[in-house]
Amino acid sequence: MILTSGAIRRFIAQGDIVFSPYDPAGVNPNSVNYHLGRGLKVFQDRTGTFVETELPDEGYVLEPHRMYLGHTEEQIGSSLFAMRLIGCSSNGRRGLFLQLSADLGHTTSCHRWTLEIVAALPIRIYPGMVAGQVSFWCNTGLIRPTSATYACFNHACESQPLIGAPS
Repeated sequence: MILTSGAIRRFIAQGDIVFSPYDPAGVNPNSVNYHLGRGLKVFQDRTGTFVETELPDEGYVLEPHRMYLGHTEEQIGSSLFAMRLIGCSSNGRRGLFLQLSADLGHTTSCHRWTLEIVAALPIRIYPGMVAGQVSFWCNTGLIRPTSATYACFNHACESQPLIGAPS
């Protein structure tokens, strides 16, 4: 089951959902708007690595078909609910796509989330802009603290080596 706006507000007030900084105006019928943080990593085709930069106040134009990693401005998490981070439709209609593959936030994780960003068209992004929405989902069964690798980071984080993968 997905939480509705009233339940989201109540669980944030009780501290069972962390969403900080929090603006009640960003609550939607089944989600909360999250914003783009300042950090951005740009994938370099030549080297297969990311170069870190900071989004200036005047914005940054994303190139089509290039991979970027950003992060949420907010720390988002819950000890009771699983989270789903998605882009928002207004950005999608402009050609900005977020969280194409990793939209599930594990219960007990709480941090700034890395955002997978791809632009279909040139688009200017800004620090603090509404990037997408996060919804909260009830778990069935025992909740165990996550040992997820990426839950330790509060900035854009590229892939970590797979355990047991050949080097």
